[in-house]
Amino acid sequence: MKLTELFDKGEFVVSSEVGPVKGCVRDVGGEEPVCLKEARELKGKIHALNVTDNQSAVMRLGSLAASIKLKAEGHEPIFQMTCRDRNRIALQSDLLNACSLGIDNVLCLTGDHIALGDHKQAKAVFDIDSVQLLHIAKNMNEGKDMMGNELSQPTNLALGAVVNPNADPLDLQIFKMESKIAAGAQFFQTQAIYDPAVFEKFVKRVEGFGVPIQVGFVMLKSPAMAKFMNNNVSGISVPESLIEEMASVPKGGRKEKSVEITVRLLKEMAPMVQGIHFMPLGWSNLVPSVIEQLDLKN
Repeated sequence: MKLTELFDKGEFVVSSEVGPVKGCVRDVGGEEPVCLKEARELKGKIHALNVTDNQSAVMRLGSLAASIKLKAEGHEPIFQMTCRDRNRIALQSDLLNACSLGIDNVLCLTGDHIALGDHKQAKAVFDIDSVQLLHIAKNMNEGKDMMGNELSQPTNLALGAVVNPNADPLDLQIFKMESKIAAGAQFFQTQAIYDPAVFEKFVKRVEGFGVPIQVGFVMLKSPAMAKFMNNNVSGISVPESLIEEMASVPKGGRKEKSVEITVRLLKEMAPMVQGIHFMPLGWSNLVPSVIEQLDLKN
């Protein structure tokens, strides 16, 4: 089901994220892919699963193939599509592919830079950016390609985008969010945020836009992880108080502490918006516990 239909019905939409494996997933024996295991742990607990597209510019199984695998197992995938690796022809073709194969939801992203990944000599494409991709996808929903050529059958995709509430100054993000809405964005997922006061300031600035927002949250695993994100992940700011809180417990108690922090912060931030998007980074098994402890509106 399209996420837009859920939002239109007043559902509080909860999604999570899985990363495709670095390898093939044909049924030829061997261990089950981690992404499928994680998805199974979340089945029935969430509405949809984001499927990352060569996240951090690391070569993996493609988001579309992984999305089809997950769809076949009864999950609702959100096909992430980045502009880093494909030109406008390939991107449009993949939008047609996704719709033809039963995918209903697409998240349009510019993509992480090649320098972050494991193929640093690769040539980044970036033929278009996420705003242009949204515009193209909207036109394809209306029956035309980027050049105005008629499609034999239009696509029928719910189009999502991302926004960063942590940005300082915030004005540029607000402007880009407005540009994405004008281009065709129908829902937003935010970058991970850990300061409810900062998030409230952002929400008040955009509440008149009339587009559903899911607050994004990366579950903290350790003080070192939090410091790494502060130093290396653009747009994320973990307060020092949370880093100290994670450091105050032994390693064996960090999962419990992570759940505690996640529940506490989302209880403050979730009522401000229309959904939550979890980025558990391998801790998908903890997400159901968080959901159970949250008093989510429906």
